[in-house]
Amino acid sequence: MQALDHDVLRHALAWLAQTRPWLCTIVRTLGSSPRPVGSVVVITDDGRQVGSVSGGCVEDDLVERLRAGVFRGELPELLEYGVSAEENERLGLPCGGRLTLLLQRLDVVDSTWLQQALRALEQRHCIQRQVDLRTGATSTVAVDHFDPLEIDDHHLRQCFGPRMRMLLVGAGQLAHNLAELGLAMDFEVIVTDPRQHFLDQWEGPSVALVQGMPDDVIRAHASDRHSVIITLTHDPRIDDMALMEALGTDAWYVGALGSQRTTERRLARLRQLELSEEQIARLHAPVGLDIGSKTPIEIAVAIMAELTQLRRKRAPE
Repeated sequence: MQALDHDVLRHALAWLAQTRPWLCTIVRTLGSSPRPVGSVVVITDDGRQVGSVSGGCVEDDLVERLRAGVFRGELPELLEYGVSAEENERLGLPCGGRLTLLLQRLDVVDSTWLQQALRALEQRHCIQRQVDLRTGATSTVAVDHFDPLEIDDHHLRQCFGPRMRMLLVGAGQLAHNLAELGLAMDFEVIVTDPRQHFLDQWEGPSVALVQGMPDDVIRAHASDRHSVIITLTHDPRIDDMALMEALGTDAWYVGALGSQRTTERRLARLRQLELSEEQIARLHAPVGLDIGSKTPIEIAVAIMAELTQLRRKRAPE
């Protein structure tokens, strides 16, 4: 789940104490789209909004129409944007792009499902929002994994999952750059190092800094399927301990910094430590896409590029 979508749910719940906000969800796209299916925005009648379903122009049009009282809000309503070339140009949508949005006016009764969803996300669980399009009634159900949004003539089913967490083992310069990029790309970032003096010298962005042995930190903070674990220390005593633990968890991605020669030596050590071939095959090493990177920021870009590529190909369940 994107942090922005989490903010949408939190603001929707808070605004329900003052007014009846509108929750708008992208339920279909055709052609190019500035935001993916499932993206949400919450808007109040006076124009406050959090979230995004476009570059901003669709939201502006929605606010104008809400203020004009175009929508009654008694039942969820489907809206289409981008049905003509003129509208695409006016709204700034990509050429040929079309969005179908579900507009739902929230009421005090919706605070129940919003609270349930936020509670599940805080506990790093997946939850599904189910909307009866004939009545507007909304409920939630716990689910084991994230499924794509589904909509038919009668129901909307939309999953919300926890924010992806990135655990960086080693608090050096590369971790600074990775943390900056990770935060910019909506990861929750944690940096760990058993060497307190490395944490004391941290000059990177404001993230959680955890001192401790890496296996303990992984068990406590990054063992679920919404976790990314990357070792960066160049110290086998630290990195190998982290990888032994990480490769036995449900973590979505486990990567290790190092050259091809370093990687070959690391794989030999992991086999001696009795990790299975199936576990070892999960390791992304050398970490990152091969773009010829040399400097810390270039390596960080290569790593984030690989994560982006993998997330788009197969989102974590």
